[in-house]
Amino acid sequence: MRRRIGMIACLSAALVATALTGAGAMSADAAPASAARADASDAVVSAMVHDLGLTPAQAHQRLRQQAAATALTPKARKAAGGSYGGSWFDQSDGSLVVAVTDAHAAAAVAKTGATAKVVSRTAEQLNTAKSAIDTLARAHKAPAGVSSWGVDLRSNQVVVDVQAAHAKDAAVRAFVAGAERGDSAHAVTVRTTAAAAPTTLSAGTVGGDPYTSHGIRCSIGFSVIGGFVTAGHCAQQGAAVYGWDGSYVGNFQAGTFPGNDYSWVNVGSGWWTVNVVLGWGTVSDVLVHGSNVAPVGSSICRSGSTSHWHCGTVLGMNETVNYSEGSVYGLTETNVCAEPGDSGGSFISGDQAQGVTSGGYGDCTSGGETWFQPVNPILSAYGLTLQTS
Repeated sequence: MRRRIGMIACLSAALVATALTGAGAMSADAAPASAARADASDAVVSAMVHDLGLTPAQAHQRLRQQAAATALTPKARKAAGGSYGGSWFDQSDGSLVVAVTDAHAAAAVAKTGATAKVVSRTAEQLNTAKSAIDTLARAHKAPAGVSSWGVDLRSNQVVVDVQAAHAKDAAVRAFVAGAERGDSAHAVTVRTTAAAAPTTLSAGTVGGDPYTSHGIRCSIGFSVIGGFVTAGHCAQQGAAVYGWDGSYVGNFQAGTFPGNDYSWVNVGSGWWTVNVVLGWGTVSDVLVHGSNVAPVGSSICRSGSTSHWHCGTVLGMNETVNYSEGSVYGLTETNVCAEPGDSGGSFISGDQAQGVTSGGYGDCTSGGETWFQPVNPILSAYGLTLQTS
């Protein structure tokens, strides 16, 4: 039951199957392999060099800068007070940028070491405008021609993405008019995109993949104490889950989709949880040590059972994606590619868990965008603890 990538024994994305000789105990030859794993930062650096075109030195520098920006965010946000308009990581100079609505707050933010940018609207005002569109979508299902909507911190607006082929559809125009109505009208802008409609990324059963259940294949997200988290659209309450080798792992304990897109599976029957994300031979497997949220603009990588390991950038947070099954709220947007079967897989920045793959458009040949369900709300919703050792 030991997973192999080529000729190299690797840990599964969030689980390791036990040897047949003993349930719950690692085989003698597997233990040294796990102990010899490369440092997480080395694995991520390799991926960033491969996917982002950075030199090793540039990748190391960006990781240090992102870690510093993540650590500085709470202090800078507190300094901004009620004037806070959001924050993001600027890849060009490695700084944390904090938007504020007045000069006094800008001065306070600058004293923390962050870069201040004066804008027209607070983050609260932007989130209110975005929530109004969510309310509209709940009352009147968003038409298929509307792909997504969310707060764009850098433009200080709420952006509604409309597919170019459907921009003139009566239902789309009516939805956009509703989104632009009221006190939030000036905060909303419409962006026309040539991209196809976003879809979830599950797939039919294929042997030898991370897990299958009730006729679909998805990917493991992150280990938690007693199980693993994954996408909600992959779940069926109580359904049995089988590992990459076809052996029984556990059952879906809970799941929700649409609205949210998360679920969790208990682990037993000779399987156990480990704080590992699979590198698929592209990079060394990555150890997970926490779930601090990486700012917009940060580099991020994804592991999935179809397209394996790819990296990109966080583009936006708290976005709503309009799938054919219904809208999902609170997702994070990235320019990392993904393909069917990658659903539920891991998004990680450095050694910090970020979320599980929800859906997107495009593929890893032509490119595209992918949204993920942040992991911390999943842990909170189900009272779960991330496996970090």
